[in-house]
Amino acid sequence: MSAMTEAFYLPAGDDVYEPTRATESPWDRRAQHGGPPTALLAHAIDATAGPGLRLARISVDFLGPIPRRPVRVEVSQIRPGRQVSLSEACLVADGRAVVAARAWHIATGPEPPAEGEPFAPPPPPDEAVPFGFPGLTGWGYGEAVEWRFTGGGHGAGGTARVWTRVRLPLIAGEKPTGLARALIVADSANGLSLALPMEEWLSIPPTMTTTLLRMPEGEWVHMDCRTRLSPDGLGLAQATLSDPDGYLGEVAQPLLVRRR
Repeated sequence: MSAMTEAFYLPAGDDVYEPTRATESPWDRRAQHGGPPTALLAHAIDATAGPGLRLARISVDFLGPIPRRPVRVEVSQIRPGRQVSLSEACLVADGRAVVAARAWHIATGPEPPAEGEPFAPPPPPDEAVPFGFPGLTGWGYGEAVEWRFTGGGHGAGGTARVWTRVRLPLIAGEKPTGLARALIVADSANGLSLALPMEEWLSIPPTMTTTLLRMPEGEWVHMDCRTRLSPDGLGLAQATLSDPDGYLGEVAQPLLVRRR
């Protein structure tokens, strides 16, 4: 980054976190991109999960712009259990909830005797093309992630295939986790695979769901993204997540599509 920060968030005590410039949204520099808050809520929920449970799905609702000011995380359990459990968390800023998340944890167990449909891995990261975002210089979130395209991208009519590598820890003083690496970038599916020019059209996801078969093993997460539009002003962005070892999961974002 042009002015590298320590992490996406700095702990400020009592479940309060201060967002750094690495959370900066491309739509409004005073707001946060949806990826870091999603990862922060998942991190908080995951810390409350019982032994042997792994996060399998998280749905995040963006209730409005997420200000780049100190935020508080609140976690509660909805459906406790030893085999499956459901929890929720809210990100509170200026006294109001700005992001709400619900996550299912599922108990791990013996390896099944089948793997399912074969998955063709993408080309390795060192064969991909480094990429910047035209017109978005000095953009905190964009600089906090390394982007290497394997196909598509802006101007490719709603498709993009890209390796991502998160450059910073989610929280200062803590090591990056596979869960954070996946969720920091998951909310970028629509922005990577825009079907219409960003300068002329808005493509806003009010919610996002990520389902994970497993966690990334290393630094790199690949996103195979596509966006489709309906005749009445809606859209759907989706992404298949993988890493060098194979398939990880899926992302889905319904979209509000409007001319600026």
